[in-house]
Amino acid sequence: MARLSLPQDCKLVTATAGPVTTNGGVTCDYVSLKNVIRAWIVLQFTQAVGHATAIQPQKATAVAPTGAASITNVVRVWADEDTGASDALVAQTDATSYTVAADIKKKMVVIEIDPIDLGGDHDVLGCTIANSGQATNFVSGLYILQMGYRRA
Repeated sequence: MARLSLPQDCKLVTATAGPVTTNGGVTCDYVSLKNVIRAWIVLQFTQAVGHATAIQPQKATAVAPTGAASITNVVRVWADEDTGASDALVAQTDATSYTVAADIKKKMVVIEIDPIDLGGDHDVLGCTIANSGQATNFVSGLYILQMGYRRA
C-alpha cells in the first residue's frame, strides 16, 4: 500500500491571508487544479457571534478569476461544528455549498473537490464565505491539492 506524504504528494496553498473577518464576506484566493487528482478546501471558523455563515465553492477558467461561478455539482463535505469539544469531522449531506450552524463556537469545514466535477474548461478552484455582519467572526482557509505527480 502506497503511503501518502502530505508535503511530497500534496501542494498546500493558503486560501485566505491568515484569519480574516467574515464581516463583509470573504473571497478566497483562486488556485489552479491542473495536474491535481483531488482538492480539499479546509476552513477554520471562530464565531464570536452566532451566524449561519454560508460557504460556496467556486470554479473559474483562470486564477484572475476569469469566469468565476458557483459550482453546480455536489461535493463531499465534512464539518466539526465545535472543535473545542471534539476533533471529529462528521460527514454532511453532499451538496453544492455548506452553511455552518448559527452558534458561538470554533469550527472546521472540509470540502472535497474532484477537478473533473468543475466541468468544461473550468480548472480553477476558489470559494466565497458569506457576509456574517459580525466583525468578531473570523475564517482562515487552506487548499490541500493532491498532485498527479510526486513533488520533489
